[in-house]
Amino acid sequence: MEEPLRRIRALHTASTITVYQAYSPEIGQPAVRDGRFPAAWKPDRMTWIKPSFMWMMYRSGWGMKDSQETVLAVEITRDGFDWALRHACLSHYVRGLHPDRDTWQRDLKNAPSRVQWDPERDLRLHPLPYRSLQLGLSGEASSRYADEWIASISDVTPLAHEIHALVRDGEPDSAARLLPQEQEYPASAELLAHLCP
Repeated sequence: MEEPLRRIRALHTASTITVYQAYSPEIGQPAVRDGRFPAAWKPDRMTWIKPSFMWMMYRSGWGMKDSQETVLAVEITRDGFDWALRHACLSHYVRGLHPDRDTWQRDLKNAPSRVQWDPERDLRLHPLPYRSLQLGLSGEASSRYADEWIASISDVTPLAHEIHALVRDGEPDSAARLLPQEQEYPASAELLAHLCP
């Protein structure tokens, strides 16, 4: 089956969706231990969550980039995720989707969340011809994420390293079998209409 250009691929249940972030151990390890972000985590900064495991691997260099050594799987409520989508603005101007550039800039400035569609990645971190969603949270969205939406936080750094080692050793099939089994997230067309050019 051919992949659509844009799709939210994620691990999800009837009530939750798993997103990924990578942090320094100073933030990541207490988050796993306590099931919430520590005081060192700043809710006033834009934080990006990624439903795609492979896009997180690309962004964090398999959990080996500086200050991204702890890869977290954060299970959040679907209600929260959908709220963020509903209140999001696309991170770039698209003629026809937005009335005009000034309106888009005003909407972007006021929106508590923003969406980017970035190329999905294969096991060698090469870009694929279809895109996955990245969701930026700030202000009210960031606070809700940290204080209301989180159901669990787990450390998937060992999994990232194991998959990377198999890829490096020329065993892509074994690596692929370990990947989270992401499926299309059931977001309605209405929910995504203002986010899909």
